[in-house]
Amino acid sequence: MSSFGPYWDHVLGYWKESLEHPERMLFLRYEVMKEETESCVKKLAKFFGYPFSLKEERERKIQEIIQLCSFESLSNLEGKVGDWRNYLSDEMGERLDNIVEEKLSGSGFTFLDK
Repeated sequence: MSSFGPYWDHVLGYWKESLEHPERMLFLRYEVMKEETESCVKKLAKFFGYPFSLKEERERKIQEIIQLCSFESLSNLEGKVGDWRNYLSDEMGERLDNIVEEKLSGSGFTFLDK
């Protein structure tokens, strides 16, 4: 929860906005960025109006950016994937997942990979 309402309401609002106005809102899920990093970096560059040139792609500039932004390079930042386990039981995590999925139901958006 935030002081401005439930988290999933905000996520769902951004998701719907990205569907209605893709030129104004780029919506990327962490899991997809992790699995399809190069594709997401290209989408991000295009969204900002600075797509990669063929020369930049041949020179592996995308991979350089990915390396600069990698977990290894940014390892001094706090927070890690799965850190919720230090604060919530598995039962609490499952309950939260169910609540979020219920709130997002019917939108076409999900945090869970099925």
